[in-house]
Amino acid sequence: MRIGFDAKRAFANKTGLGNYSRFVLEALLTFEPEHEYLAYTPKNRQKLFTAFPEDSIRMPQSFLDKKLAAYWRYSGITRQLQKDDVTVFHGLSNEIPQGLQKAGIRSVVTIHDLIFERLPNLFKPIDRMIYRHKFKSACERADVVIAISEQTKRDLIDLYHIEKNKIQVVYQDCNPVFKQLPNQQVTDQILSLYDIHEPYILSVGTLEERKNQHRLVEAFAMLKNTDFQLVLIGKPTPYTQTIKDCITRFGVGKQVKLVHNVPTEHLPALYQAAKIFAYISIYEGFGIPVLEALHSGTPVLAARGSCLEEAGGPGGLYADPYQTEDISNQLKTLMTDASLRHSLVAAGKTHIAQFTGKHIARQLVDLYQNLA
Repeated sequence: MRIGFDAKRAFANKTGLGNYSRFVLEALLTFEPEHEYLAYTPKNRQKLFTAFPEDSIRMPQSFLDKKLAAYWRYSGITRQLQKDDVTVFHGLSNEIPQGLQKAGIRSVVTIHDLIFERLPNLFKPIDRMIYRHKFKSACERADVVIAISEQTKRDLIDLYHIEKNKIQVVYQDCNPVFKQLPNQQVTDQILSLYDIHEPYILSVGTLEERKNQHRLVEAFAMLKNTDFQLVLIGKPTPYTQTIKDCITRFGVGKQVKLVHNVPTEHLPALYQAAKIFAYISIYEGFGIPVLEALHSGTPVLAARGSCLEEAGGPGGLYADPYQTEDISNQLKTLMTDASLRHSLVAAGKTHIAQFTGKHIARQLVDLYQNLA
């Protein structure tokens, strides 16, 4: 069977949708190699996905399609899919092109989250309008909708009234680098590079309002006379100033560290050396950093109310992301109870077995074959 993918993000995005797209394609190539996988992308200049076979990458062919790459993804790509004799097309990032049904091509779309609907104040009105049109249209036209969590499935049913039998939940896994154990010398060098001292609480994620880092700082500040550091790693945004103001207001400048531009290869050591991983984001579609922590053998404190309890399962404790005292109490519990931390790590290792690439590749191929 020949399966095509909207793989723009796999070749253009370093995080988020790019990581998901690369994960899916790598899992299929590794564990289900008997099928043929074609990746469609407007360009491949960044060399982010060199593991994908170059002869299976498809780009716009005509002069017009090359010049109007956005329109090619929207509609023109369908002619190319017909020429390539594609049986099933999978839109990996919330959209599929027009005309697939008429062309006799079965279709799947992955919807990652509807955060722009749940937290509209964080998005520009024009962006919300565009996202709503793309996502809803794709869900209505696709033969199958993949939701990356039960939370996203509930959102699709509640907000877009998508028939529940049309939606399948298929999880994802994190980058395999988090399953490898750096040696102690490498870990020590990386901690020294960022001036991080053990014991510490780690949080990884873009420094933005939805990720809620300022409340994590407030909760940490409530823990008096602790020798822990709080390390916040993430891309800075204007919200970073809110975090800095919070650090200053509570007088924890010596204990809270903001770190930017950390390469992926340094993250496994930072996760594994942490005593606790804290991720109290107000809303998520899935929560890959939680999986990164569980693979790293680090117990998790995450937020209740979206999908993070799905991602972390019994590998973590959970707090109300709006209640600073609740966050602080759960942090204190993890910081002072070594036995609990060990039991959470063991439970987390069992929990993440369902997110393996082999398991997910099998689910996807079963789905494609049922459609075909």
